[in-house]
Amino acid sequence: MELLWPGLLILQMLCFINGYPNGAPSGACEDMLPRHSGVLPQPSPAPYTILTNARVFQPGKPITVTIVGPKYRGVLLEARIGGGLNAVGTWQRPPPDTKFLQCAHNPRGAVTHSNTNLKGNSTVYSWIPPNCEGPVYFMATVAQQRTVFWVNIRSMDLTRGKTGGLDLAVGASAGMAEGKPLLPLVICFLILNILA
Repeated sequence: MELLWPGLLILQMLCFINGYPNGAPSGACEDMLPRHSGVLPQPSPAPYTILTNARVFQPGKPITVTIVGPKYRGVLLEARIGGGLNAVGTWQRPPPDTKFLQCAHNPRGAVTHSNTNLKGNSTVYSWIPPNCEGPVYFMATVAQQRTVFWVNIRSMDLTRGKTGGLDLAVGASAGMAEGKPLLPLVICFLILNILA
């Protein structure tokens, strides 16, 4: 029994040092920091954009969310209202290599990685809006690897309303003053990746 406690302490320290290969801890829900010991977020603009399939939302009607950019291993993705820090809404079945993370007492309040397998532009998340007024936006932390990650990547705001006509995929990133339709850019990006 005397040897058990030091062994458990060492094992816990190793888990803390290596980061969280099985998903973000629930303590990261508000500040979006992955808690990788001794590692700071990248100061450069994130190479990722959060795209949504609509600019407006209706309570209960799914919104598709995609993180576009280089392949990544870790993620924390949640929706927020206004300037709040609490995750809102619920996520539908997470895509492969991801899982739910309980945030703000909501067992499906966020999505995080379940392993360090590569995820990419084909990883699609589905979010169910709550009955709220909005505006709603998505926040993400994306890690290419344990020591290379970006926090507070933000989508464009989605407003509550009825959709009228065709909604284009739209997105924004940290530091963007205003969102612009990105569908042509995404198509070009995908074509270049296929040709490469």
